[in-house]
This record gives sequence, structure tokens and C-alpha cells, in this order.
Amino acid sequence: MKKLIAFIAVIMLTIGATYARDKYYHNADPLPAAAKSMLSKYFSGLKVSQVKEDFGLLGVEDYEVILNNGTKIEFNKDGSWKEVNGGINAIPKALLLKSINTFISKNYAGNKIVKIQKERNKYEVELNNGMELDFDRAGNFLRIEY
Repeated sequence: MKKLIAFIAVIMLTIGATYARDKYYHNADPLPAAAKSMLSKYFSGLKVSQVKEDFGLLGVEDYEVILNNGTKIEFNKDGSWKEVNGGINAIPKALLLKSINTFISKNYAGNKIVKIQKERNKYEVELNNGMELDFDRAGNFLRIEY
């Protein structure tokens, strides 16, 4: 019986590994409509260089997009963005909540936002000077991350 269970477990892992292969594309075609809409609204002047579909046992888990200026955007399987990393490029202010933009303009004038990450209950924002700021989902400042 133990051998049968071990054999079934090996088969399941092999099947899972077979289906858990990532796929790469050089256009936005595989992205959900919400992701395509976000790209056209906030990054209209840029082209998609690469899309990576991350697969798990139950299908696509998320998408990673690289734009031609090096900006990386991670989307959930439904097309909502999870993280935008501009590298050295500023992230469009329209993508952020107004209260976050106001706080940064007031307290960190001259700095640009180069990365934002949505988490379950907060936003993590990184400025070009390396400062990392946390905001709640309503856009209220919480703390500086060190």
C-alpha cells in the first residue's frame, strides 16, 4: 500500500511539473483584457517586449510583462496589477492614488516614484532615492521602511 501511495505521489508530481511550465510571448496577446487596458491607459507610448505566463497546477497564476523601456509589471491571472517596477523610470502618477501622490509631492519633492507594489492591506512605494514608504489601501501614510 505504501508503495502504491508513493508511486501515485511521484506520478502526480511529474504531471504537475509538466503542466507548470512557463510560456513566453513577445506581444500582449495572452494578457487578460484588464491588463491590456491598464497598459494602454498608463503606458500607451511603450511597447511590450516580453510577456511571461506563470503556470501552476491549476493553470495560469500570473503574468509578468516587460516593456521596451525596461519597466516590469506583474499582473494577477484576472489582469489586475500587483507590482510596477520602473527601474530608473518614473511610474505614471495617474496609476497611484491621489493621496499618495500628494504626500510624496509635499514631503519628497523632486523625487520620483520608481516602484509600487500592492499587497493585501497596503501599498509599498519606492522612490528613486531608495526610500521605501508604506501606505494603507486608502492611501494614508503608514511608515518608512528601512
